[in-house]
Amino acid sequence: MQYRWRRNTDHEGTHGMRPIAEPEAHALRGTWEDGLAVFRGIPYATPPVGPLRWQPARPHPGWAGTIRDASGAGPSAPQPYAPAPDPILGRHGEPPFDEDCLTLNIWTPALDGARPVLIWIHGGGFLSGSGSLPYYAGDTFARDGDLVVVTINYRLGALGYLYTGAGAGNYWLTDQLTALRWVHDNIAAFGGDPDQVTVAGQSGGAFSTAALACHPDAAPLFRRMILQSPPLGLELPDRAAALARTEQQLRVAGVGSIDELRGLPPERLIASLPEMAGASMRFGYWPTPYLPVLDGVTMSRHPAEALVDVTDKDILIGWTANEATFGFAFHPMYTAITTDQALTRFTGTFGDRARDAYDAYAAAHPDAGPRELLIELIGDDLFRVPAMNLVDASAAAGRPVWAYQFDYRTPAHDGRLGATHCLDLPFTFANPANWSNSPFLAGVDFDGLADTVHAAWIDFIRTGDPHLPDWTPSTLPDRTIMRFDTKTTVSGDPTPIR
Repeated sequence: MQYRWRRNTDHEGTHGMRPIAEPEAHALRGTWEDGLAVFRGIPYATPPVGPLRWQPARPHPGWAGTIRDASGAGPSAPQPYAPAPDPILGRHGEPPFDEDCLTLNIWTPALDGARPVLIWIHGGGFLSGSGSLPYYAGDTFARDGDLVVVTINYRLGALGYLYTGAGAGNYWLTDQLTALRWVHDNIAAFGGDPDQVTVAGQSGGAFSTAALACHPDAAPLFRRMILQSPPLGLELPDRAAALARTEQQLRVAGVGSIDELRGLPPERLIASLPEMAGASMRFGYWPTPYLPVLDGVTMSRHPAEALVDVTDKDILIGWTANEATFGFAFHPMYTAITTDQALTRFTGTFGDRARDAYDAYAAAHPDAGPRELLIELIGDDLFRVPAMNLVDASAAAGRPVWAYQFDYRTPAHDGRLGATHCLDLPFTFANPANWSNSPFLAGVDFDGLADTVHAAWIDFIRTGDPHLPDWTPSTLPDRTIMRFDTKTTVSGDPTPIR
């Protein structure tokens, strides 16, 4: 089924009146944009500033008695910002940045009715991004699928992921849980059905979605989930390891306590990122200066393990064929590595089977050298293999999930990136014009494939079934993996190297 640019002009009014929604008597005035009512910059939590820095999110007290203007997006979470765009995405965060960032945005075809709801959680390596980026605009999903779409901002970097040791950590997760509660309590005022919620995200946003599905307070608040490139292969620190990283943060910032650190401006924390990243650098591994923590309060088990026990969700999960080119194709450290260097990293995964595994990778990729084989391994370790393990474990437990691999290769940079991390996003949202400044999309042909992916996601959000020919939930012993390319096909495990 195709959803193409359906325009809803109801309620636009003849005098240009702006839409007003009244969630829990906290009235909001949005804007009409091409037939959609749009509300931006809605605060869902108390600003996490001053003594509330590194505290769990608290519900916003509201603004009863006034109509709050919701025509402009709120600031993005503090994050690194370089004047020069990178050669892949271009940029993944734009000023203004502010610690008072816990806001959300809503697109809806109308304020009445009870439509399915999509909540999108952006990724960005736990360091960058915003729910207000044009990349993640909800207009295409709202218009094409008759959905209510919500995007959120949450705390990033040190402000969201530093562990203080005082009870709950994972402040980013408390932000997202508070946003889900806000949506559940208020989305009916925007024409949404609180009992038909899908949470979706990509990369760090997909990890967030998985963590929410495993959280006892968040899980009842949504019905379906879409995990695009979830980094389920991450090694998560326990409390002791997380506190060691916090001690490093104190040293880098030149302070002696969390209280002193709390008094620093966000810019000082951002400035410490290169040194924090350097300390987390390991040859052949994706650098992760800030990570979710197994704090025993907000997260007791790794989502890769805990998701197997989730029984009440429709799940769609997938990855791109060449995930790790995103982080490593242009990295000078990997320009000319030797077979022995690559084998050192293979040993980290396969132990004494490293040589056999390397030879198997070489046989599967006959035109690849040590560098390319290493990059394939990094992507497999972090994304494909743990996702396939979840697919298989769910199938074995009698709860099969929908699985896909995005195979379309970008011709940008002479094809060096292949089907890289994030390449599926403009196809998911079917909004290539919003990505016009992203270098990795040069020469990409969106015709056909963007319609296919976008419509499948809409169908899944509405029904729990993507409704594509031959695509069924993956079972054992024969897996079913949808392969998205210029021609979509179904196969078993696309790269059967374990």
